[in-house]
Amino acid sequence: MRAVLQRVSEASVAVGGREISRIGRGFLVLIGFTRSDCDEVLQWMAQKISSLRLFEDEAGKMNCTLEEVGGEILAVSQFTLYGDCRKGRRPSFDKSAPPEQAEMLYEKFIDILKREAPCPVAAGVFREHMHVSLVNDGPVTLMIEKEAGA
Repeated sequence: MRAVLQRVSEASVAVGGREISRIGRGFLVLIGFTRSDCDEVLQWMAQKISSLRLFEDEAGKMNCTLEEVGGEILAVSQFTLYGDCRKGRRPSFDKSAPPEQAEMLYEKFIDILKREAPCPVAAGVFREHMHVSLVNDGPVTLMIEKEAGA
């Protein structure tokens, strides 16, 4: 499982010109799944994202959590995180979980995140063409990866 986490001052998702999710201060998380992802990986990722200290304290150090700053999470599925561009000019998505598996993993991940996160959690819409807007705060952007059994 791969996640690209961006600390944002705001973020939103629109489908078909209609906004379906919006958050204020918090994390926009783009999530990609691979064939070997399992409940253990989903749980680990939800706990990791929920507990990261990426917001400044009074001394200006990244020391505060989402809970401490009243933040939110917007999680958006993005299979292209497993795109392999090493050969040719068009990425291969062989490592991405097939759509049916990825949808099930995404729904489970959102459920786990809603239970684990000490804040509101919003989501994109699986298999839809989305317009994701954000204001990256910092900028702060992290890549988080977890493999089954590792």
